[in-house]
Amino acid sequence: MKTDRPHRGLVLFAHGARDPRWAAPFEAVAARVRAHRPGVEVRLAYLDLMQPDLPTAGAELAAAGCGHVGVLPLFLGAGGHVREDLPRLLDALRAAHPGVQWVLHPPLGELPAFVDAMAVAALDLMDAGPAA
Repeated sequence: MKTDRPHRGLVLFAHGARDPRWAAPFEAVAARVRAHRPGVEVRLAYLDLMQPDLPTAGAELAAAGCGHVGVLPLFLGAGGHVREDLPRLLDALRAAHPGVQWVLHPPLGELPAFVDAMAVAALDLMDAGPAA
């Protein structure tokens, strides 16, 4: 069945690291999002040191027919990368793929549900007693 709603995509945007094991939690997030939203194209992208970078992931989503792509920074706060680097990268994506609506979401760490989840985890550790 054809829908008038454009195909949607989501980029989970993380910093990147030299150790590939660092990406495991982000890959787990991507897998859970895909499992809960099978109709949404989900890509991980990294600012530095890992692949794919944001231009590559964005080009993949545009090529997949996504007309609306959300970009969710997997950062705890809006530091320089989120306030300065990411908007420049998004401007380049908008210029390269003008038929796609690119929407920058607030960093994950600033979302109330995430703050609540971190607090619950901290409280759970306190309630568990001293670490062995």
